[in-house]
Amino acid sequence: MFEFIEALRHPDITFFRYAFLVGALASISFGVVGTYVVARRISYLAGAIAHCVLGGIGAGLYLRHKVGIAWFDPIYGAIIAALLAALIIGLVSLHAKQREDTVIGALWATGMAIGLLFIAKTPGYVEPMSYLFGNILLISQTDLWLVIGLDLVVVGIVLLCYNQLLAVSFDQEFARLRGLNSELYTLLLLLLTALTVVLLVRVVGIVMVIALLTLPAAVAGTFARTLWQMMLGATLCCLLFVTLGLALSFNHDLPSGPVIILVAALSYLLALAGKKIATR
Repeated sequence: MFEFIEALRHPDITFFRYAFLVGALASISFGVVGTYVVARRISYLAGAIAHCVLGGIGAGLYLRHKVGIAWFDPIYGAIIAALLAALIIGLVSLHAKQREDTVIGALWATGMAIGLLFIAKTPGYVEPMSYLFGNILLISQTDLWLVIGLDLVVVGIVLLCYNQLLAVSFDQEFARLRGLNSELYTLLLLLLTALTVVLLVRVVGIVMVIALLTLPAAVAGTFARTLWQMMLGATLCCLLFVTLGLALSFNHDLPSGPVIILVAALSYLLALAGKKIATR
């Protein structure tokens, strides 16, 4: 851990500080939105959104390097693809329940296929593995500011609509009977999930994004009694997992994304075991 702290302080390793700062800042959105995802049990919807993100990233890379639109960062394409996927999946889940799984599965695979095709037509500019499995060490100062902006949007909306999102997370039918536009807030929740997924992709990649979105909230939910306690606990857990994962990957020269996920998974197993022992 001492070497990890020294690396963060080293003036010549700015990319490592950016990696830590992005992981720490993104933990806020991961903890808050991940709590809703776990409480609402929509991790499979979040997974479909995550895999559609690759289509936007691939399109962004193609537009930037082959078409010549230099200002179009791949993360902009990721945001657009994630929001579109969230809207489509949300509308399908609300109005076409009998075909929900088929449409979501098709969208999941189509997004991945489009992204891989665009990446294949942009050779020499991108390594697909860095997006599929993440590489937090590639984060730049521009990414840091973008994460801060997205973080503020996500947290601001949750603060404004906390009670409404709470209602649709636990009893959508009751919320509708009380006059709440449950469909609107369900779509809003999916859009927030989409923005959070975009933050996660640069940390652990598309393949493992759902693990970090759900495991911190699952660990916190093991002990929390209220939703806000679960959010706070999930945020702190996510910050801890990212920090430990970066430290272990730095000390042992391992890829950071998989190490972060393994730390989160081990913590979840320990939390379950601890709770079972405590209730005996």
